[in-house]
Amino acid sequence: MLLVIFMVTAPLVAPSIINLPTVGNAAPQEQTPPVVVNIKADRTMSVKYKGDSGATQEDTMTKAELDSFISARQADHPDQPVVIAADKTVQYDAVMTVMSDLKARGVKRVGLLVKSQ
Repeated sequence: MLLVIFMVTAPLVAPSIINLPTVGNAAPQEQTPPVVVNIKADRTMSVKYKGDSGATQEDTMTKAELDSFISARQADHPDQPVVIAADKTVQYDAVMTVMSDLKARGVKRVGLLVKSQ
């Protein structure tokens, strides 16, 4: 019975048309390249980022050094995203620990870098 009601009423419902607003020449937003935290299989970490001179730098860091680096970096670049690239053999809890430490340091956008197949 319910099927008959739907079959009778479905053709009567008119699709609505939505007129979306248009945008003129919007200025493109400047995107800050992310800081990449690499967690290697032996759990050592390195950080790859663009320095203030524009050159890409990569430094090996301990957890304490990473914490102070991220705190200083967020003070200068509060909207800069951080991406974690972990070796596939690294345990999940190690990645989650780094991710929660980044959030505790005020990083608003944290992502995971994965390799597509």
